[in-house]
Amino acid sequence: MRNINAILCCTLAVSACHSSSNENSPPNIVLILADDLGYGDLSCYGQKKFSTPNIDRLASEGMLFTQHYTGCTVSAPSRSSLMTGQHTGHTPIRGNTGWEPEGNWPLKAEALTIAEVLKQKGFTTGAFGKWGLGYIGTEGDPNSQGFDEFYGYNCQGLAHNYYPDHLWHNKLRVDLHENDNGKTESYSADLIHNAAIEFMEKNRKVPFFLFYPTTIPHAELFAKEEYMKKFRGKFLPEKSFEGIDSGPGFRLGPYGSQRESHAAFAAMVTQLDDYVGEIIEKLKKMGLENNTIVFLASDNGPHLEGGADPDYFDSNGPLKGYKRDLYEGGIRTPMLVRWPGKIKAASKSDHISAFWDILPTLAEIAGAEPVEGIDGISFLPELLGNEQKQHEFLYWEFHEQGGKAAVRMGDWKAVKRDIEKLPHGPTELYDLRNDIGETTDIAAQHREIVHALDSIIELAHVKSDDFPFACEATEKKHEK
Repeated sequence: MRNINAILCCTLAVSACHSSSNENSPPNIVLILADDLGYGDLSCYGQKKFSTPNIDRLASEGMLFTQHYTGCTVSAPSRSSLMTGQHTGHTPIRGNTGWEPEGNWPLKAEALTIAEVLKQKGFTTGAFGKWGLGYIGTEGDPNSQGFDEFYGYNCQGLAHNYYPDHLWHNKLRVDLHENDNGKTESYSADLIHNAAIEFMEKNRKVPFFLFYPTTIPHAELFAKEEYMKKFRGKFLPEKSFEGIDSGPGFRLGPYGSQRESHAAFAAMVTQLDDYVGEIIEKLKKMGLENNTIVFLASDNGPHLEGGADPDYFDSNGPLKGYKRDLYEGGIRTPMLVRWPGKIKAASKSDHISAFWDILPTLAEIAGAEPVEGIDGISFLPELLGNEQKQHEFLYWEFHEQGGKAAVRMGDWKAVKRDIEKLPHGPTELYDLRNDIGETTDIAAQHREIVHALDSIIELAHVKSDDFPFACEATEKKHEK
């Protein structure tokens, strides 16, 4: 009996110690990043043609941000901004430059990423989906940038296709022979989702960071038949797209044909919604629901590729512009955060935030020291209902289409276009408080505001040898 009592006391003591440790340990972190999901593509943000009940649950049980911005208006620089906590005038990757034989321009070894910050605090880290920040074996390889496990597409171009011939698991190429010769047996989004669920299961007893950059709903517009059936014939007249279905380039980036683009888009977002629901349910079954903070965002605004029809679905809501624009529709996107017991349910925030704020926010959640040399500001106080520090300004630059730059300061928004030809050309000015759709350029009436924002644009850009900006390229031409 004495031995039994001793064992019971010991067990209770260990259990109490474990419970105390759990209470004091940081929460698990899940960051879901949709691909080209617009501000109006979720029913909690106003989508009327289909619903997203699982994602809406993040809003009803957490916080919905109305003024959250991406890092850029295309994938690679946006993700670089997210990972490094720096806007596109500072972040290492500022364009979608390719890398031979596969992939995109790599982050350098000295870049500090979210994963590296969280690993220092004992988190197990995993990335599942589209990486696009460095080919396998380069300095930008996800395993070299703080991720213990990676599964998915390394290359953004190959990630256009949903029935690829291979994916990557860490440094191992995983050939998908079931998709050979045009077959459609292994849907990549399912493979990635299942790997993400397995990662949570394997690491349920330790703090984990799950980065889930899904490829949905980026073109090509391919959904599984079980989802297509739900929407076929409901969005007439349909929009048809003629793509590449065989021969050179097939499943190497170009989009496949889609005769039912409207149904396919609704089906893909519905698939994403179900994936999110499965993640929440899995956390609940593992007893981790209250000790996990879940974020959902998008890498940029809606695209116009592969048969996509954002105007039909009102994918921008009240916003102007699309992917590759620095108007609001290209860079203002959904942001939802759920943390039961910590974040007030059904709360809404007008706090102006951006991708470069996510690193310091997650660092603070994890109990890490503030990271130096970044542009982000933690919005954890906003999530918890406390006093929140504000940005002096937000800045973006885009290196395609002749070069573009934008800055937001308070409710003022400046946009410059065609910088390569006109480095000192006109600046458009909008008052977002009264003109969220950026319909009226009021630069002529507020020259002093334009001058102040032009000064920010000039100072916010730091020269990059890897990604010279349009105005720098112009200067070099003049020098020659």
